[in-house]
Amino acid sequence: MIEYLSEQNPYERTGMVVLQAESELAAINMVYAAGAAGKHVMTSSSSPGVCLKQEGLAYIAGAEVPCVFADVVRGGPGLGTIQPSQADYFQNTKGGGNGDYRNIVLAPASVQEMADFVPLGFDLAFKYRMAVCILSDGAIGQMMEKVVLPEQKARLTEEEIKAKYPWALTGRKRGTQHRVITSLDLDSARMEEHNRHLQRKYDEVTKNEVRYEMIDCDDADYVFVAYGSSARIAQKSVQLGRAEGLKVGLLRPITLWPYPTQAIRNLIDKGVKGFLSV
Repeated sequence: MIEYLSEQNPYERTGMVVLQAESELAAINMVYAAGAAGKHVMTSSSSPGVCLKQEGLAYIAGAEVPCVFADVVRGGPGLGTIQPSQADYFQNTKGGGNGDYRNIVLAPASVQEMADFVPLGFDLAFKYRMAVCILSDGAIGQMMEKVVLPEQKARLTEEEIKAKYPWALTGRKRGTQHRVITSLDLDSARMEEHNRHLQRKYDEVTKNEVRYEMIDCDDADYVFVAYGSSARIAQKSVQLGRAEGLKVGLLRPITLWPYPTQAIRNLIDKGVKGFLSV
């Protein structure tokens, strides 16, 4: 991907900067800085690389900097294997770094959704001033499928960034106050209130941003719960089961955080007898 983008000279064509950082630590701190300036910025890696970025992601959460990162999951723990996996689920849905924070987690089940979730991720990141994870397993990450790319959006000018994101660091003019974006506050009372503010924001995300897909769940006795490539396999199982007269369905979480807990409760209330998490 880096080689392709570098060959296409995106900076000359669109103003987009593509950079191969010297390390994961450098990459996530570049994201921190660019996001603090109001820029749409993202990074990506596989599982061990995302582990190395967790300190920066915790700083980003504390400083409320919007950004997107993609984790194409491979087997672990540790260096593990290059084979596809979904083993980073807990890391990304529970925060990953230190402190009580969350990232919105989107789980694509196709290459098309991998592309679609990038603009969606930026919309959510800037709406709530937080990081959004595109959590793809290795199978989806290496799959080849046709993709329809969205229309290119005009890049915001510096003046538009200042008007749209008044919190962003866009340079200080004489006579104006310093603007600081940081996760550090040595005043315990202010830090406590900041954490309460973050939890209120996460409650708002949980209330408004749950996404999921239901397939053949209206009359289902049993329901698969699966995301990513596992959801594709489960969907085929539903088709085969239905052909045999079995009342089975699929609930596919699209947001792994916030999780579609209420959707599962609703299915229980409708009389679903059992769930199989794949």
